[in-house]
Amino acid sequence: MDVKLDPSRDDLPLMANTSHILVKHYVLDLDVDFESQIIEGTIVLFFESGNRFKKRSSSTEVACLSESNKACKFRMPEPCQIPVTNTKTFSSKIGYNDFVICGKGEKDTSGKDGNHDNQEQASGISSSKYCCDTGNHGSEEFLLVLDCCDLSVLKVEEVDVAAVPGIEKFTRSPKLRNQIVHELVALPADRWREQLDYYALCSQAPGCGELLFDTDTWSLQIRKTGAQTATDFPHAIRIRYRTKPQGRSVTWTSDQSGRPCVYTVGSPINNRALFPCQEPPVAMSTWQATVRAAASLVVLMSGENSAKPTQLREGYSSWHYYVTMPMPASTFTIAVGSWTEMKPEICSSNDLATERSFSPSEADFRYVGVCGHMEYPCRFQNASATTQKIIPHRVFAPACLKRVCQETLLPLIPPCLSAAHSVLGTHPFSRLDILIVPANFSSLGMASPHIVFLSQSTLTGMSQLCGTRLCHEIAHAWFGLAIGARDWTEEWLSEGFATHLEDVFWAKAQQLAPHEAREQQKLRACLRWHRLQDEVQNSPEEMQVLRPNKEKTGHVSDSGSSVIRHGLNPEKVFMQVHYLKGYFLLQFLAKTLGEDTYFSFLRKFVHTFHGQLILSQDFLQMLLENIPEEKRPELSVGNIFRDWLESSGIPQPLQRERQALAECGLAQQVSAEVAKWVRVNRRPRKRKRKDREEVFEKLLPDQLVLLLEHLLEQKTVTPRTLQSLERTYHLSEQDAEVRHRWCELIVKHKYTKAYRDVERFLQEDQAMGIYLYGELMLSEDPRQQHLAHRCFELSREQMDRSSAAVVAEMLF
Repeated sequence: MDVKLDPSRDDLPLMANTSHILVKHYVLDLDVDFESQIIEGTIVLFFESGNRFKKRSSSTEVACLSESNKACKFRMPEPCQIPVTNTKTFSSKIGYNDFVICGKGEKDTSGKDGNHDNQEQASGISSSKYCCDTGNHGSEEFLLVLDCCDLSVLKVEEVDVAAVPGIEKFTRSPKLRNQIVHELVALPADRWREQLDYYALCSQAPGCGELLFDTDTWSLQIRKTGAQTATDFPHAIRIRYRTKPQGRSVTWTSDQSGRPCVYTVGSPINNRALFPCQEPPVAMSTWQATVRAAASLVVLMSGENSAKPTQLREGYSSWHYYVTMPMPASTFTIAVGSWTEMKPEICSSNDLATERSFSPSEADFRYVGVCGHMEYPCRFQNASATTQKIIPHRVFAPACLKRVCQETLLPLIPPCLSAAHSVLGTHPFSRLDILIVPANFSSLGMASPHIVFLSQSTLTGMSQLCGTRLCHEIAHAWFGLAIGARDWTEEWLSEGFATHLEDVFWAKAQQLAPHEAREQQKLRACLRWHRLQDEVQNSPEEMQVLRPNKEKTGHVSDSGSSVIRHGLNPEKVFMQVHYLKGYFLLQFLAKTLGEDTYFSFLRKFVHTFHGQLILSQDFLQMLLENIPEEKRPELSVGNIFRDWLESSGIPQPLQRERQALAECGLAQQVSAEVAKWVRVNRRPRKRKRKDREEVFEKLLPDQLVLLLEHLLEQKTVTPRTLQSLERTYHLSEQDAEVRHRWCELIVKHKYTKAYRDVERFLQEDQAMGIYLYGELMLSEDPRQQHLAHRCFELSREQMDRSSAAVVAEMLF
């Protein structure tokens, strides 16, 4: 459906002209200063001009006839080619024409609406005067456009890579700097270490001329006088810059021990407030980074090496990380703080065995099959890596969380990693760091290459919430990272798969019998049905569609720029429709095809598409091609698009499953317990002697969640019943999912004796507490509204920016 959107609120522009020129590698050299809350330093970008990239796009383009029942036209990617076609749909209706960096013959007018820096330098240019000209005979200068926001850019210069000793080995014309960079970025995978060394040397080479630059709200624009095409533009440039304390990609806060820390978040504007970059997923690159900070701090990062600090001048140390697998810049993550590495009290032989492992770059390669991605040191091509069930892992957290990490988190990691391997095969990444982030982290978890952020909310209660969330983030190593969405509007390709796989991994990690696993998964499906129903009833229809751009999904402007639908809408961060509808679609496919057939296919799909970007039809078409026709009645890509991905509300096939979800054995047990509580609630305060005491069954955490959801449907629950409920299940000591429902009951029935539980939840479980603020305000009860205002005042300075904006709108 066509919806008129407010661009300043809803859509996030991706400005980089990736169709003309691509970043192949970043070298970051940064200093972290907690006193000023600024990260400052340089970033060197190594480019490959986009001509070859554009020529390839037609040969591997995927076209989908989504509005009919015809199968998609699908071609398998050729081995070791650059992924083609950019990732976001560009719509002239949205109002971003003023920001697009145009192709030959078009004038760029970004200066018209741009919010330029006040400190215009003599070398600054007005971006409205220049356009992107990739032709050989263009009369105007080429303009490089990078995604950039909330940054102070101080200087941009060309790097004299020809000055690096020994660099002549890369070219017969050592004075041609662009040729040197071209040869460097094209080195084969088995020369990865030499390549990284020369990237580092080149990044330290002297400058050979400042470049003209300008900034607006969302981009950094750079040109070189006389360079009329992307081929002529310098292929190695250095940018000196500093972040801003309020930059939206960087969170400065305090940890659970009250000590200062900083971490980056991939949303809502990705990493453009951390460093100038190319944001579209198609701009996949490698990186290496050196970060200096106080010697008392630990620096963690998306890197395949387990970095150790190097002592510098007194009081400071340096950390170095690198990756050799090309990834979108949005997946880069950094965290700096007084973290302590958490280790088991007793190290088992199994744990020691995992530490003997290797990174993919350090192993001998045995090519066990042809990969479809661009060349890099790939674990799927290494026989030893393919059998490695548990990759090396570390856990970091503030020292005050040592006991709970040792008791809850550490024992779960090996079985969860092993379970994931048993389902999907080769771990795409060689190691894993897990960091318990501060209370203001806006979700329960976030996965990046080689590192996972987990909320402290996952550590309370039993292991259920921690285990399922850990499995969810581990699943993202395959879906979301190793296999990415070519269009970020198709979030279900990441979140739907991770939600679907978390149940499968968790059942195997617990070593459940098949019938137990099925029952638990049915129960979780029942809970998700309730959540989806609630979300559909309480969210705008246009935000319930998983593929809103329909047949235009994956389309971009000529320059490669595009927009992310609803990318700036703060409410979208808290929506789960892409998790839930994606999960139910995959459940539907697994049930239709049979689980053995489905998971056998899934492993094949991962092996085929790892290291690449996909659209929905890539997955669906390969699935249908691998399934005998008799096993897929009425299944087609077009039907799935129509029923599941391109319509709002609850899909028709899922509505037919509602009764089956309610008939799950564990859910029926909950219904019996609910009936008991309803009887207890109806009894008069003074019981008659003949009334027998109700005996309540012990319930699983997910059953407790369902029980409380059913009780929330009761018009009245007495304080006496609520008190008995809390004592029976020790609700204030349960995991965050259970306590959230308990807090809802407290608020709904104004159970003042337990308001302390609500206060605690709003302070310690900020990732889940937003909805409670709304409930407190809607009650129109002065005491509850005062509670909401007091909790917000206590936490607003540290609260995630999107969360604070949503809560402030509720309160004021």
